[in-house]
Amino acid sequence: MISCLAKLFIKDYKNTSDVKVRQSYGMLCGAVGILLNSFLFLVKFIAGQLSHSIAITADAFNNLSDAGSSVITLVGFKMAGQKPDSQHPFGHGRIEYISGLLVSVIILFMGGELLQSSVDKILHPEAVDANPLVLLILVLSVCVKLYMFLYNRSVSKKIDSAAMLATAKDSISDSVSTLVVLATTLLAYFEGIQIDGWCGILVALFVLWTGIGAMKDTVGPLLGQPPEPEFVKRIEEIIMEYREQGVLGIHDLVVHNYGPGRVMLSVHVEVPSTGDILVLHDMIDLIEHRLAGELGCSAVIHMDPVCVDDEETNRVKKQVADIVAGMEGDVKFHDFRIVSGPTHTNLIFDVVIPFDYVMSDEETVAYIRERIRKLDENYFAVIEVDKAYA
Repeated sequence: MISCLAKLFIKDYKNTSDVKVRQSYGMLCGAVGILLNSFLFLVKFIAGQLSHSIAITADAFNNLSDAGSSVITLVGFKMAGQKPDSQHPFGHGRIEYISGLLVSVIILFMGGELLQSSVDKILHPEAVDANPLVLLILVLSVCVKLYMFLYNRSVSKKIDSAAMLATAKDSISDSVSTLVVLATTLLAYFEGIQIDGWCGILVALFVLWTGIGAMKDTVGPLLGQPPEPEFVKRIEEIIMEYREQGVLGIHDLVVHNYGPGRVMLSVHVEVPSTGDILVLHDMIDLIEHRLAGELGCSAVIHMDPVCVDDEETNRVKKQVADIVAGMEGDVKFHDFRIVSGPTHTNLIFDVVIPFDYVMSDEETVAYIRERIRKLDENYFAVIEVDKAYA
C-alpha cells in the first residue's frame, strides 16, 4: 500500500536521497500510521470492554499512543524539511531525531502504564470473558501491526531514518505484545486459565525494552556519533584517487551531522611542500566539489604541506614512526616536521590517541617524549594530542 501511495503522491519517489522526497515519505508513513493505529485503538477498546480484559484494554491504549507517535513523526518530518534560516543556518534536520526520541519516550511511558495496570490486575483479578469476535479482533491487530512494521522498516532503510526505525520497532513490539494478549485470551477461552495480569507484565517488559532500544537509536545522532565506516571509506577513496596529482595522505577527518542530507565534513589533506601552491589548491577545490556531488555533503579541506625531500626529516620521522608503531593500540601521528636550533632540535607533530586508550593523554605524550629523548638528547618533542572523530 505504501509503495502505491508513494507512486501516487510523491513526485520523483525513487530519488530518496532528495530532502523533499525523504520528507514526503516520512509524512506519508505518519499519516498512514495515524489512520491504522486509530482504527486498532477503536476495535481493541471495544474488544477489551466486551471481554473485561485489562491486557486487551491496555493494548488498545498502546495503539492510541502509537497514533500520537505517528502525529509526532508526521510533524517532525514536516518541520525537519524546513529551509535553513538565520537562527538555524544548518537547517532543521535534527528535528527528525527529536521526533524519534519523543516516540521512544511515549513507548516507555506506555510500558510503565501497562506494567502498573498488570500488577493491579494480579492484585485484583477479574475473569476474562473471551469470545470469537474478541479473538478475531486480536488476530487482525497482529496482522496490521506486522504490516506496519514491514513498511516502516522498509522506508527507514530506503531513506536512512532513525525516526522511522524507531516507529518500526514500536510496531514489532506491539505485534509481540498483542500475540501475548491473544495467547492469554485463548487460554481463558478454552482452558479457563486466568493469567491476564501476568501476561500483561511480560508485554510491559517487552515494550519497555523496545523503547530503550529505540531511544538509543535516536539519542546517538543527537549527541554526536562517528560516521558510518562505509561513508569514511568512500571519503578516503575519493581523496586518495589524486595521488598522482600530489595527495600524500589524509588525517583529522571530522564529520558533522545536522540531520539526514545535511552533512558537513572537514579533513586535512597532505601535499608536497615543494609543489605549486596554485596547482595544488585547484586540486583541493576539485576534491571538495567531488565530495559534495557524490556524497551530498559540504566539504572543507585544509591543505597540509609535508616535507618529502629532506633526508634528515625522513630519517627522524622513520624513528618516531617505529616508536609509535611499538605502542599498544591504534596510536598514530601526523604533521611531522623538524625545527633545528643552536641548543636543541624540536620534533613537532600531532599524535592521535584513541578515546579508550590504556594510558591517559598525558602519560602517552610523556612516554613518547622519553623514547624520543633516548634517540638523541638534543631532541625535544612538541606534541599536540588529537582524537579520531571518524
